[in-house]
This record gives sequence, C-alpha cells and structure tokens, in this order.
Amino acid sequence: MIQLIVGEKGKGKTKHLLEHVNNAVSTTMGNIVYLDKNSKHMYELKNKIRLINASEYPLNNTDEFVGFVCGIVSQDHDLSQMYFDSFMDVAYVKTTDKLAELIGKMEKISDQFTVDFIISISLNESELPENLRQMVIVSL
Repeated sequence: MIQLIVGEKGKGKTKHLLEHVNNAVSTTMGNIVYLDKNSKHMYELKNKIRLINASEYPLNNTDEFVGFVCGIVSQDHDLSQMYFDSFMDVAYVKTTDKLAELIGKMEKISDQFTVDFIISISLNESELPENLRQMVIVSL
C-alpha cells in the first residue's frame, strides 16, 4: 500500500510524517525505515525506527533510487513500513509524469513484498496525476 502526504514546501508535511511514523512503532509488528535526504530528524524519531540518510549513498537518478529501495526491502524480511521524506529530491523526480511512473514501480514493490510506503511529496494535491490522488492521506 502506498500513502501520500502532499502539500507545498514548508506546509508541515514532515511534522505529519514524523507523527505517523512514531505512532506506527506501537502498532506495527515489523521493522520500520525512515528514508530522508539528511539526518536532521534523527532525534525526533523513536529509537526502533531505522533512519537512512540517502545523501550518504551514491544515488544519481530514479533508477538507482529504485534499486536502493529494493536493496533495503531485500535485506530485511521483517520490514513492514518505509517512510520517505522529501521524496522528489531523494528519488530524483523532476516531473509529475516521472512521479506517476515511479509511484507505479513503488506500488509493485509494495504489493510483492508487503511493505507499506508512506511518502511525503512537495506538490499540491491538484498537481498530482489523477491516479495518485486516491493515495493521499494528508493534503496541506
């Protein structure tokens, strides 16, 4: 399952994402990963959540990002949720067409390996492709 938290930059998406992930610790049976472009929120996450700073890895495009996510999923069979902050930056997405294509790939990974992806995207809900709007859980 993929869930989206959307809104313009600076509207509070990260705050919602952090609340969601910290609340999930008490209800989720498996492991949780929080992927971000830096380690700034390290102390805001509960200690059972694994923070991955994507900027520490040599990622240069969307295909490499998908491979990176697959690597994380493949190495942890107990992984149940992944949270993505600053998704468009971390995943090297420049257009909404590429976003829809990438979310489609992420959805296949999610379904095949039963890992939920909760994604923060710096776009208004109205800017999203139509097929992604049904995935929105928070619109700011």
